[in-house]
Amino acid sequence: MPESGLTVFALVCTLKRSPEKSSTELLATQLLEGFAALGVDGSLQRTADLRIAPGVTIDEGDGDEWPSVREKVLAADILLLATPTWMGHASSEAHRVLERLDAELANFDDEGRPILSGKVAVTAVVGNEDGAHDATADMYQALADVGFSIPSQGGTYWNGAAMKKVDYIDLDHTPQEVTAANKLVVTNATHLARVLKDNPYPA
Repeated sequence: MPESGLTVFALVCTLKRSPEKSSTELLATQLLEGFAALGVDGSLQRTADLRIAPGVTIDEGDGDEWPSVREKVLAADILLLATPTWMGHASSEAHRVLERLDAELANFDDEGRPILSGKVAVTAVVGNEDGAHDATADMYQALADVGFSIPSQGGTYWNGAAMKKVDYIDLDHTPQEVTAANKLVVTNATHLARVLKDNPYPA
């Protein structure tokens, strides 16, 4: 497929550091493959591999690696925020990302629009316990609050059986329901990103 001129950046908020296998990264990778099929160039970063300091400013100093992540967020048309569920909630890594994005409320483009207002955000949640809808709702609210636009059906998830040991990476095939949800996320996010690129929000 020809290049769309769009880019997507995936932040994978697993608690596992590379190269340990991650269900969250697998789901994010599947979505990136879907974006690539539509001509959207993508890249991925595990937050646990970096030192992202706590705080709500652009740069917390003393070795904080958030500024380099922020550059990739600002350069991309689409942000994919992927998280596992722990104790029924998004991971602490995902919450750290949202806290750091809070700094963007004070930043505007040359036309006076919030700096993130022309960008699209989608979510992915995975875990062998309940909580996917709650985690998705929390991330939707926070991402929209700082300026991202959420497309129709802009979230995908997989929940395994509660209190069992089967993870997403253990499945011998991707459930049809997840495949269908992934396709909607990718298709709708790409569509909305094109719309916003051609028709920015009013200054």
